[in-house]
Amino acid sequence: MAPIDWTCSDTQRIRAGGAMLEMTCLGPPPEQATTLVLLHEGLGCIALWRDFPLRLAEATGCGVLVFSRQGYGRSDPCDLPRPLDYMTDEAVRVLPEVLDAIGLRRGILVGHSDGASIAALHAGRVGDARIAGVVLMAPHFFTEPMGLKSIAEAREAYRHGDLRSRLAKYHAHVDAAFLGWNGAWLDPDFTRWDIRDALDGVSVPVLAIQGEADQYGTRAQVDVVAERVPAEVELALLPDCRHSPFLDQPQRCLDLLRGFVLRLQRATADLAS
Repeated sequence: MAPIDWTCSDTQRIRAGGAMLEMTCLGPPPEQATTLVLLHEGLGCIALWRDFPLRLAEATGCGVLVFSRQGYGRSDPCDLPRPLDYMTDEAVRVLPEVLDAIGLRRGILVGHSDGASIAALHAGRVGDARIAGVVLMAPHFFTEPMGLKSIAEAREAYRHGDLRSRLAKYHAHVDAAFLGWNGAWLDPDFTRWDIRDALDGVSVPVLAIQGEADQYGTRAQVDVVAERVPAEVELALLPDCRHSPFLDQPQRCLDLLRGFVLRLQRATADLAS
């Protein structure tokens, strides 16, 4: 496989977790700047970040890596059903291979929804010394009845509405993308899913962002971050915002992330002086 070309804005492919994954990179390469690694939601992919990665690279001066996890976008399909611990597997087995493949030197994980859970799991259970901070947008650490109700409604929209056709515009293997996520979350055994203990091992600063009108989770999902992470935690609750802060409140998210990155850079500079 050809090495990653950070001067190329086109989609490239890397191998991680035994699959070929689509990826794209923006801004300076890892040897020149901190890399922001974006981890998408349960129905996301590169394309569904819209223009947020480009705006993030411009706002922070960092490199930005975006990739579609297996089963999503134009990455290889995944087997169904997904195991109920799929987020832990992504965090401890697949993500380290992605970071190695891109030659990461210093990074910040920026996760949304399932991707935020994966970022927290990686920070808490892998403890990669290259990771300087974690941004969690609309994270999940345990199930809530209101969130499961919204996921069940999504299943009905997929079966009987236009959700499948809308998602098919972005996912080459649309059933793998939707059913892999929806089937796991609506499995009766998934009600016992709980990864709060991973937060106890997070030793880097965290920025947690939650929309006040999030249909998939309450503020309890970010309150637990402040309660359990032993490192510095900043919480941001956004009004007029549902489950996708980077879409519902893009400028506010950019401002928050830029401030977080600058604080980490200043802290690193202070340690070096």
